[in-house]
Amino acid sequence: MTTGVLVLLGLVALAGLLLTLRGERRPVVIGGAVALVGALAVAAGLAWIGQGVGTGALQGGVVLAVLAAVTGGSPVTTAVLHAADPAAAGVTGGPQDPDILRGGAWIGVLERAAIAGTLLGGWPEGLAVVLAVKGLGRFSELRAPAAAERFIVGTLASALWAAACVGVVALLRL
Repeated sequence: MTTGVLVLLGLVALAGLLLTLRGERRPVVIGGAVALVGALAVAAGLAWIGQGVGTGALQGGVVLAVLAAVTGGSPVTTAVLHAADPAAAGVTGGPQDPDILRGGAWIGVLERAAIAGTLLGGWPEGLAVVLAVKGLGRFSELRAPAAAERFIVGTLASALWAAACVGVVALLRL
């Protein structure tokens, strides 16, 4: 079981990186994000029904979970932003508009790494610090409703993805 969990975490990390490098084309991102979430769910299920792991496997799981959080978060967050985009209804300037909150992809990578690190380090309060720093950094840009919506949707999707990746390691520790 442990090997399956580690393989799946590694595949999520690699697939996330490949999807990120491929770009943000809607069908690819949405399908890829669904596959990433599915693979992470299977890894969590395997970790949950598993019987404890050795130190080496746990350390490998930690490294792979951080990589999965960092690389897989971009396609998942982009897919959530696509799903939240009101452009289909003819509304412009929605949360998927790339001109709103530029630089968010790199901020997201750092955010997910920091969230994974604080949770794995046993300091869940760090999650509040990370999100507060991100909010303060973007404060002046959040006056526009579309920017605020993109910020909230993107931040929540990104943070939940990172926490879910760390959650697999928590299940391995049981």
